[in-house]
Amino acid sequence: MSDFDELVREAELAPTEGWDFSWLDGRAIEERPSWHYFDRVAERAATVATLLEMEAGVGSMIGSLPMLPSLAVATEGFPLSVAVAAPRLRAQGIHLIVTSQARAGLPFAAESFELVISRHPIEPWWAEIARVLEPGGSYFAQHVGPHSLRSLSEFLMGPLPEASKRHPDVERRAAEDAGLVVQMLEVEGPRTLFFDVGAVVYFLRVVPWIVPGFRVARFLEPLRKLHRKIQQDGAVETTASRMLVEATRSCGHAT
Repeated sequence: MSDFDELVREAELAPTEGWDFSWLDGRAIEERPSWHYFDRVAERAATVATLLEMEAGVGSMIGSLPMLPSLAVATEGFPLSVAVAAPRLRAQGIHLIVTSQARAGLPFAAESFELVISRHPIEPWWAEIARVLEPGGSYFAQHVGPHSLRSLSEFLMGPLPEASKRHPDVERRAAEDAGLVVQMLEVEGPRTLFFDVGAVVYFLRVVPWIVPGFRVARFLEPLRKLHRKIQQDGAVETTASRMLVEATRSCGHAT
């Protein structure tokens, strides 16, 4: 069995439950944006009485905050992530609510939360965010930005269209259409490096929207080419895209 076959087989057999990227330790690196999102969330969480994290995954962010408000709630819809998050958050007094992945709806009364946070939501539910925020409350999130890891996607799939629903102008309009006031919208492109083709295969299994319909058999030849490039260069480098978004609900906005 060749190095390529061994690396790919190992990555295909590795478990991907619970949105856990620890399998990639030492095999891939993604630089973090300069704004240090978690630290800024921690600062804000220490000053509010009610907090909601949407699409909390396995609960690693809200569950790691050094100080929690009197009411802290997380939502998640992916069953494997819910299974990991539930005992972790329950032990810290954080309420976990299971939501639908397909239907944009939050089971909370209007004006329930002073702060809503989310890291890498699949698609922001702007109308629901505006509805559940208190007047004067804030949505503070780190979104995936436009064309994240585009060069990796195009290496496997070929040229892609320029349009992106994650463009900051699109996000701004959507937030404003929901009645929010965008206070901040910044975009950065952190470097991302993969040190073997197995790391690429594993990553694309966990984050399937980078290469929709990804299967090794379907992309075998581009993966072989990528393997040769990594052997030659020591790594393959691409660029992620991250947006820092802060939007507030004005005191006069009615839901």
